[in-house]
Amino acid sequence: MTADRHAALAATHALPGIPVDADGPVFREPWEAHAFAMAVTLHARGLFTWPEWAAALAEEIARAQAEGDADCGDTYYRHWLATLERLVADKGVTTSANLARYRDAWDHAADRTPHGKPIELSPEDFAG
Repeated sequence: MTADRHAALAATHALPGIPVDADGPVFREPWEAHAFAMAVTLHARGLFTWPEWAAALAEEIARAQAEGDADCGDTYYRHWLATLERLVADKGVTTSANLARYRDAWDHAADRTPHGKPIELSPEDFAG
């Protein structure tokens, strides 16, 4: 078993609620797998513990539900990503402003990228 697969399976056991099948985590979109992998990597590097992550994710889901999220399962990884962004900002890895800057650049790059092609950031994407 590869280290990545072992880490992914460890995460699914440590964090109840992750959508899984017999092979491990299940993702509807590639970005969900990327968000999952970023969290697993940051955990492996010691940025947070799984209990800390679970508490932060539960807090994010509760906040979203209080704001009207119906919690049908289709927004799980949106909460995952929001939790990831909050934790890296809270831990001083980056700032909320820098996250917003990259989010805007990504949106700009996605807008100019033809469907089916990989999205690549360039300096022009940060120009605003």
